[in-house]
Amino acid sequence: MELSLKSNLNSYKRILVTGGSGFIGGYMVKTLLKETNCYIANFDKLGYASDNKIIDDFIETQPNEEKILFLSRYKFFEGNLNKKLVLEDVFNTFKPNLVFHFAAESHVDRSIDNPDNFIDSNIIGTYNLLEVIRKCNSEKNLSIKLIHISTDEVFGSAKYPTKFQENSPYNPRSPYSASKASSDHLVSAWFHTYGVKSIITNCGNNYGPWQFPEKLIPLSILKALNNEDIPIYGDGKNIRDWIFVQDHINALLYVATNGEIGNRYCIGASNEITNINLIIKICKILDKLITNKTSHENLIKFVKDRSGHDKRYSIDSLLISKLGWKPLTSLDEGLDITINWYLSNLDWCNNIKQKSNFTGERLGISN
Repeated sequence: MELSLKSNLNSYKRILVTGGSGFIGGYMVKTLLKETNCYIANFDKLGYASDNKIIDDFIETQPNEEKILFLSRYKFFEGNLNKKLVLEDVFNTFKPNLVFHFAAESHVDRSIDNPDNFIDSNIIGTYNLLEVIRKCNSEKNLSIKLIHISTDEVFGSAKYPTKFQENSPYNPRSPYSASKASSDHLVSAWFHTYGVKSIITNCGNNYGPWQFPEKLIPLSILKALNNEDIPIYGDGKNIRDWIFVQDHINALLYVATNGEIGNRYCIGASNEITNINLIIKICKILDKLITNKTSHENLIKFVKDRSGHDKRYSIDSLLISKLGWKPLTSLDEGLDITINWYLSNLDWCNNIKQKSNFTGERLGISN
């Protein structure tokens, strides 16, 4: 990490991460522990996809002196953003200067099956967080900065050659993206009306080690390893803009230290690829790593498309690049890292699937 970036982060002293037991949030907690001297708090409800192992493993593998130091700087609070009094207690106890807000229900298919959870978590939860921050700022004379992590899906589908930019109109087409769009609007309103210092980021599809196995890349890897059909929605030509999770974390750190309050930043790695070509890439890598009589590509099976399935996501990252950030991991490199990690961590995959009662079944088929 650049010295100036680390110095700017250390000036915050106390950083709260909501959803720090999730996939992306866990990387943030780990990175902040490793790269800063700040005290870090993780507020997470420990939902079906939550897992603290990424953080615990990182701490446990450090030399004893470092381990003691990290444990002294890290605090975990179990709680739900829907419980405002619990959230207030966390803020009163920890007194954060900076908040990274990851906590959200994030799987489109699950939002189709049960939108209630997405309204409760993504909208009501964000509202409660904003109100607690507003109250702390006004009553305790604090100046808490909020980095609200959102998704490119709030913009709908990008027609070629258009790319999503900070001023792109909102056009959410799933319960998930609609709930995230709502949370974005709340953050913007609390900035303009109440002066809550905030920045909104909209990022493309994340991937990497430790991602819950319901998402496309880990699901496809595990289906292939189990010699099961690899499902592809529709004709497989839907395009996504993929970013390696650590590149996303680095972008957020640049936003937190160099970004302008009240601004929005789109984050992408310019890795546009169709779903079918992505899965073919994964299969080819697996073919090199695992000797089968036939290619893993033979497991690909086209299935009925998802309702409201956006055709293309594409991100223009020019604004955030002006802050000094750029992605460091190519798609091929990131897939190699990710696939090899899952091959070496099948026990973790089986354990978290068992804990969540997820067996790899098709989700999001409710009409």
